[in-house]
Amino acid sequence: MNKPTVVSGIRPTGYLHLGNYFGAVQNFLKMQDDFNCYFFIADIHSLTTHPTPENLQSGVRQVLAEYLACGIDPEKSTIFIQSDVPEVSELYALLNMNAYLGELERTTSFKDKARQNPDNVNAGLLTYPVLMASDIIIHKAHFVPVGKDQEQNLEMARKFAKRFNRMYKCDIFPIPRPYTFGGGDMIKVPGLDGSGKMGKSEGNAINLYEDPKSIRKKVMRAVTDSGPTEMNQEKPEAVQNLFTLLDIVSTPDTVAHFDELYNKCEIRYGDLKKQLAEDIIAYTAPIRERIIDILQDDAYLAKVAKMGAEKAQESAAKTLQEVKDVIGFKKLF
Repeated sequence: MNKPTVVSGIRPTGYLHLGNYFGAVQNFLKMQDDFNCYFFIADIHSLTTHPTPENLQSGVRQVLAEYLACGIDPEKSTIFIQSDVPEVSELYALLNMNAYLGELERTTSFKDKARQNPDNVNAGLLTYPVLMASDIIIHKAHFVPVGKDQEQNLEMARKFAKRFNRMYKCDIFPIPRPYTFGGGDMIKVPGLDGSGKMGKSEGNAINLYEDPKSIRKKVMRAVTDSGPTEMNQEKPEAVQNLFTLLDIVSTPDTVAHFDELYNKCEIRYGDLKKQLAEDIIAYTAPIRERIIDILQDDAYLAKVAKMGAEKAQESAAKTLQEVKDVIGFKKLF
């Protein structure tokens, strides 16, 4: 029986952080045995923000090493770099012919990016959902793990797949569905700024590669309040965020200890933060050490990238040929 296919990508624009690890990567590890997994580094997507060649290359290398250090197995999953599979860009060009200006301009991600960076409203931002669709459907994905911020783009991918199948009276593309990790598997990791979730661009994250000194500094600067004024009062969001982080990386006894202090109005946030910082350091240290070791092994990184490119290209080439056949791109001479 064939396993269902899952596709997920990440832009190489920063280090993986605790939010990435607990919200996604840990679940990827569980999926490797039950799904046909494609995990790619979206270096073409990152060009919308114009990274230098040096930053682009170091970012790709870093994310690849971090994925491997976290336990994604290149023998079980296909880990590859997006630009190593040119078929993705070719399908992107073909799908663009059936994507309409109005629907692309209405996407939330485009409107947000255009508002945040009015001097960099490039065509790549506008057609981002088309490239994302190409990434997904070229491997005939059945599922795509997505957060709330990408749900609309996945819906666009579903729309483009349906539209192509309808226009060419074919069933080349399965219609990908969102894969949400339910129950106890779903962890939303908060940032250190008092609200929202941990994110690369928000400046509120603890990276897996972070050194202990930096972790302590960031955690000690985390937003809190002046402390509880009544016993057993509800924690404000900023304080609850610290307890959520504590719950993720610390022992139940530690969490219970500080919770009791809070409920008795005896909490000292400095002590809480020191404990949280040390527990984060202890949790991330083995991963950080593996990242450092892998980054020093160029031969291994090259081997993984080559193996992933070959596996991904084999899948993509097959789908692209089917697409070109139904469009009518056949050799006449």
